[in-house]
Amino acid sequence: MNQKQILIQNLKENGFSREILDAFSKVKREDFIPANLRNMAYEDTALPLGFQQTISQPYTIATMFSLLELKKGEKVLEVGSGCGYVLALLSEITGIKGEVFGIEIIKELAEKSKENLKNYKNIEIKTGNGRFGWKEKAPFDRIIISAAAYDEIPSSLAEQLKEKGIIVAPLGNVYGQSLVAYQKINEKLKL
Repeated sequence: MNQKQILIQNLKENGFSREILDAFSKVKREDFIPANLRNMAYEDTALPLGFQQTISQPYTIATMFSLLELKKGEKVLEVGSGCGYVLALLSEITGIKGEVFGIEIIKELAEKSKENLKNYKNIEIKTGNGRFGWKEKAPFDRIIISAAAYDEIPSSLAEQLKEKGIIVAPLGNVYGQSLVAYQKINEKLKL
């Protein structure tokens, strides 16, 4: 078994869905990381991208996807889309009728992700502060916050989530975070 097959097998043993496993099988993580780290592409660890940013650990991404309860055809926003790896995975899961949007505050990473994702027709990326969401594209079925530790979900993001939509985020600070999922019910976020 090669490194990628071992990673997929480990994710399978952790009970992740067929859709999540298929997405990880199809998307080449090595295409989203610096060339000098490509030999580590399928290690289940976060890797540096430069600009004091990382590409998330595959297990963490899969866990967030499970909490999102993603479905085909959904409209998804990723806040802190970095190199575009999670956007590519989201595109595979939501399919050709899905719409995937990414916001990245670091211009160089946003530009790099646009290049990485040029063959994906259902992904759009913009440079900006994700705290404010992407009002022009809202509402979203799902929102995933991949960057920045917030103490709570920014109200602008909660407002851009559809009723019964789900938002997943690491909440806390630089010393500790918890992964949480909220569903919007009657205009309020519920754990």
